[in-house]
Amino acid sequence: MFEKTRMDSHPPCKSNYDVIVVGSGMGGGTMAYALKDSGLDVLLIERGDFLPQERQNWDPRAVFEKDRYKNAEKWVDTEGREFAPGTYYYVGGNTKFYGGSLVRFRREDFQSSRHHDGESPAWPFSYDDLEPYYARAEQVYKVHGDHTDDPTLPRNEPFPYPPIGHEPAIQQVADDMRKAGFTPSNLPLGVDLRQGGSCIRCKTCDGFPCRTLAKSDADVCCVRPALDSGNVEIVTNGYVEKVLTDDSGRRASGVEVTHRGVTSTVRADTVVISCGAVNSAALLLRSATSVHPDGLANSSGMVGRNYMVHMNSIMVAIDPLKKNKSEFQKTLYFNDFYLRGTDDHPYPLGHVQLIGKLQAEMIKGQRPHIPKWALSLATNRSTDWWLFTEDLPNPENRVTLTPGGRIQIAWKPNNVRAHEVLVRETRKMLRKIGFPVVISEGTGIEVNSHQAGTVRLGTDPATSVLDPSCQAHDVDNLYVVDSSFFPSLPVMNPALSIAANALRVADSIIARSGDSTAGASHGSSISA
Repeated sequence: MFEKTRMDSHPPCKSNYDVIVVGSGMGGGTMAYALKDSGLDVLLIERGDFLPQERQNWDPRAVFEKDRYKNAEKWVDTEGREFAPGTYYYVGGNTKFYGGSLVRFRREDFQSSRHHDGESPAWPFSYDDLEPYYARAEQVYKVHGDHTDDPTLPRNEPFPYPPIGHEPAIQQVADDMRKAGFTPSNLPLGVDLRQGGSCIRCKTCDGFPCRTLAKSDADVCCVRPALDSGNVEIVTNGYVEKVLTDDSGRRASGVEVTHRGVTSTVRADTVVISCGAVNSAALLLRSATSVHPDGLANSSGMVGRNYMVHMNSIMVAIDPLKKNKSEFQKTLYFNDFYLRGTDDHPYPLGHVQLIGKLQAEMIKGQRPHIPKWALSLATNRSTDWWLFTEDLPNPENRVTLTPGGRIQIAWKPNNVRAHEVLVRETRKMLRKIGFPVVISEGTGIEVNSHQAGTVRLGTDPATSVLDPSCQAHDVDNLYVVDSSFFPSLPVMNPALSIAANALRVADSIIARSGDSTAGASHGSSISA
């Protein structure tokens, strides 16, 4: 069942490829998968390694107290203070640790909407444009769900697999919520609960790497099948220093990559960046040339700007008289405040979902002075929630590089009042359904698992970096397919939307490669 190492790390086998994909998370991993049968020769570069399957995968003390798998460098804020970001460098990226929530954005999320602090802008394509790719992504990532129980969900067709269902304690919560006038829904999840699947519905899923490889992460669902095709090669432990261009600056010519201390140049006809919204922006800024003095593809000055992360709070609801015996808790969400507000705040508030079952060791690092027995007493009786509110794009919230090349984040949260109201209303609901003790706490700059917006797309090159196909306005064969491209950040987990968009962009790259081989007028050397 377990394998210690996927393969040995090696430098690129060749000096030229049709496509280089930088980053193997939800965007890059899905891109590699989408290109695996295209006839294109693809190199996937990941700065980390394959995450080992080992007993510590499911050890909350090792994962949360000892930070066994945290491997990102420290970033700094605008005051120069260091912080450890919630970013992981492994094949599969942050999806190795996510909770498998694979939800579609709603139709309204692609349209402009008003919020207390301003406008959430429209996307240059619609839900209907992305819908067939959502369906494909749900198949690839084995999504379980119920298409009938959430009125905000714009779909008629069933999910690829039925909902995994609630355990008794969560079913009671759902029943009580419904009696209180709310609409509890089955959370769409990517786990392998098919007949013969390897998921065992454990309490070490959300926030943990999966020891049985049952979580639908980008590594398992996309990278490994891509490598098995024989058309995709991976370089692990490879850090891309910069993207290179030809003399005109209009075409990307390849990348400069350092593998185990040795730096080399690898050429390609198409370069796809998918390093996460912060690192993708940083890579473009590091790739400045005399033609692109402010960073590659940055004639608009928008690279790194409009950095968005959700306004988040964790909420712990405790019934002191009743234990929560759930193992796999993360099966329920509700969207009663997704598109509407309250009488005193008539704007959208956000999204609420259960998280994986909290354990004492998962909190101990943040609460070192509380005895573990007390934390266990609380978590054994808690039901645990995550609350999201939309963060609106602001050019002053941005990613830059310090003079020494370190990543610096400027981020001031907005839409704060909406989040405060969401916390208030969720607390009221939980108390109404029988939880007398409700504790909530917001998150800070270090919680950035839903980072987005730093290389935004749009139709106007003066205000955006990418066109609607996620190709750079300034560089003809350069694409970005992680959540950097988002013009707004709807309040759902962005993973499925990243995957669906990567499938969409892959179709564009494949079509373009076919056009370029059909006639010399395109001037590309991509082979089919």
